[in-house]
Amino acid sequence: MKKASVELMVGLFVLAGIISVGYLAVRLGKMEIIGKNTYTLYGQFQSVTGLTRGANVEIAGVQVGQVTNIHLDPETQSAVVTMKIDKTVELTDDVIASLKTAGLIGDKFIKLTPGGSDLILKDGDRITETESGVDLEELISKYVFGGV
Repeated sequence: MKKASVELMVGLFVLAGIISVGYLAVRLGKMEIIGKNTYTLYGQFQSVTGLTRGANVEIAGVQVGQVTNIHLDPETQSAVVTMKIDKTVELTDDVIASLKTAGLIGDKFIKLTPGGSDLILKDGDRITETESGVDLEELISKYVFGGV
C-alpha cells in the first residue's frame, strides 16, 4: 500500500513538471493555443534585406506585433511580409510600414507610423504605404567607388 502511494506521488510530481515545462514553452515561444489575440496584416516592400521571421513590429518603440512570414510575390517581384498585430492595436488604412534597423548594425524590424484616416484595417488587409530600409552596403559601395 505504501509503495503505491509513493508511486502515485512521484507520478503526480512528474505530471506537474511536464505541464509546467509545456506552459513555459508556450509562453516564452509566444505561441497561441487557445484563442487568437492577434490579426494578420500584409506589407509589400521593394527590399527586406536583413529582416527575418520573428522580427518585431513596433509603434513608437513599443512592440505591437511580430513578423511571421516573408515571401516573394511572383507577379510584382517584391517581398510580401506577413505580420501578426495585437488585437488591442487598431491601425488605419493610411498607416506607413517602414523597415528600420535597431542601432547601427542591429536587427531589422518593422516600424509602423499611424495615420489619421477613419478606416480601420481588418484581419487579412494589406498595408499600402511601405518604405524599404536603407542598404548600408550599397551606400558604402557608392561612396567608395565615387557614386555619391
